[in-house]
Amino acid sequence: MNASYTDRMINVPLSALEVAMVQTGARATDALRDTTEFARRLEDLGYLRLWYAEHHHSPAIGAFPPVVLTAHAAALTSSIRLGSGGVLAPNHAPIMLAEQFGTLAALHTGRIDLGIGRGPGTFDESTARALRRGAGPTSDDEYRNDVSATLHFLVDEVALGPLPEPWLLSSSTAGAALAAELGLPIAFAHHIRPDNTLSALHHYREHFSPSRWCERPRVLICVETVCAETQEEAARLGGPMEVVKAGLLKGRGDIPFPTPEEAAAHSFTAEETQALASFRAQQAYGAPEIVAKQLTNLADVTGADELMLVTPVYALADRLRSYELVKQHIMMPTAS
Repeated sequence: MNASYTDRMINVPLSALEVAMVQTGARATDALRDTTEFARRLEDLGYLRLWYAEHHHSPAIGAFPPVVLTAHAAALTSSIRLGSGGVLAPNHAPIMLAEQFGTLAALHTGRIDLGIGRGPGTFDESTARALRRGAGPTSDDEYRNDVSATLHFLVDEVALGPLPEPWLLSSSTAGAALAAELGLPIAFAHHIRPDNTLSALHHYREHFSPSRWCERPRVLICVETVCAETQEEAARLGGPMEVVKAGLLKGRGDIPFPTPEEAAAHSFTAEETQALASFRAQQAYGAPEIVAKQLTNLADVTGADELMLVTPVYALADRLRSYELVKQHIMMPTAS
């Protein structure tokens, strides 16, 4: 191995988040085929876990239920941990979440995670209301009750055998406070709200109460990561997601996921350019030595127990190459 990488090994486990980007001109079945291949390759590469995110009514992200993708991937793999990252509690009855993931945990012992989040999973108000049968946004108390009820049903109602490992997803101090109160490991969305990361984790660690689920504070950080042979190639691959994010900055969730060539021709405003550059600087983009430094620094600064990489690039081959480069140049070798 190149000596320049030896002092940049990540000393925490690495995992992956699958957001199932739907390429312009592709069909949903194509995206699903890619998720299958992705799971198999991630297992071969030695990543610890792979989670699936819940999204709805987006031309850029497939509306594929995490529980279905988890079940499918679990049947096709043998060692990688799988689960939701996350399933959104307000959209589901707690007992159904407990039954679904409890069943998966019984079928695939020691491999299933139940990551629970709060957001609607869509920017479309009518879709959000349809998911919640006409109800509006959930309150803090309602969300807490949903999470607590899901945990209760896992233990007292499902009890099929080995339980899934529950995690609470968070992008704010409020979410971190709930994870601390319930004694759950926290998966923090640094790839969404990086400015909140340190303050939220400080609150989580300061107020953590041990539980049957977790004896001590346990932190997973999700970071947007695009690794390529050169800085220029990483920037090119990251271009399509920049276009989608520019739309989100305007409150628009209806932007398709463009090709790298279409993204390169896109015109950004000065404000968009500044905001995107600020965000990118807090993630991990570039050649292996740059990504190694960024990921190592993030792990050190946050005290993370685990890093989860999300790589929203256009082609499956490029996405897999990013994870391969991280494995080759950054990831600590697994014990034999």
